[in-house]
Amino acid sequence: MSGHPEQARAKTANGVPEGDTIHKIAAYMAPELTGRRVDSVRLGSRAEERFAGATIRGVEARGKHLWIHLDNGSLLRSHLGMYGSWHVYAPDESWQKPSRQASLIMTAAGRSWVCFNAKEIEVVEDPGVRRRVWDTRLGPDLIADEFDVAAIVARAREFGDGDTLMIDSILDQRVAAGIGNVYKSEVMFIERQMPDLRLCDATDAIASACFARAAELLKKNLGGGKRVTRFEHDDAGRLWVYGRAGLPCLDCSTPIRHQRMGRHHRGTYWCPACQADER
Repeated sequence: MSGHPEQARAKTANGVPEGDTIHKIAAYMAPELTGRRVDSVRLGSRAEERFAGATIRGVEARGKHLWIHLDNGSLLRSHLGMYGSWHVYAPDESWQKPSRQASLIMTAAGRSWVCFNAKEIEVVEDPGVRRRVWDTRLGPDLIADEFDVAAIVARAREFGDGDTLMIDSILDQRVAAGIGNVYKSEVMFIERQMPDLRLCDATDAIASACFARAAELLKKNLGGGKRVTRFEHDDAGRLWVYGRAGLPCLDCSTPIRHQRMGRHHRGTYWCPACQADER
């Protein structure tokens, strides 16, 4: 968030928004907005008069999605994607981004709550078809939900085939919600698995360890400060491999490799020595 000293902007604090980022945003917004009246809502350049006067029933995170619940039966869903961020501003405060980049502007509680450069903004009616679609489309939230890791592995095998890469299953929000590209590379490094590992070659034990590790790291990053996956007591770095292409591995000094991999050609980082294929 932005606009006041205590509101470190979520994207800046944690890099690319992932499940931990969205939960932090919801944790800030919920107590500030729950029970408050909406003065106005603007989606892009379009004013949405139907929301004026509605009361906010709650704000929640589900994976990478932020939901604002209104008492008129509507929900505002945002997905920040890679470049989105939420800001909050007092009436006389200068915005840090131009208004043309605002995907959603909601005025409530005497301030403007602005979502910039969102990947997706959607109005969802509850009950309604889109709400049911989202309830079935997203897997368990690895931060908020109690989950059975064996059931998540079963979902990975349900939604993928034998040739599906494990990194694609990790990013598949139908399997488990909240894991993003940073955690993908970090989890594979920590679990010492090569990024070209296919589902047919991943035992249930390996797959379970990857998802359990992702959940552990997401929960550890719900506090303040930048995202951390490397908890060594030194100043060498807070991440093991992500963003470190060509730099020496912090475990064995082998240069970190980078390649766009997987179904969506996402940037992937790994150590060819630490994660050497021993299958």
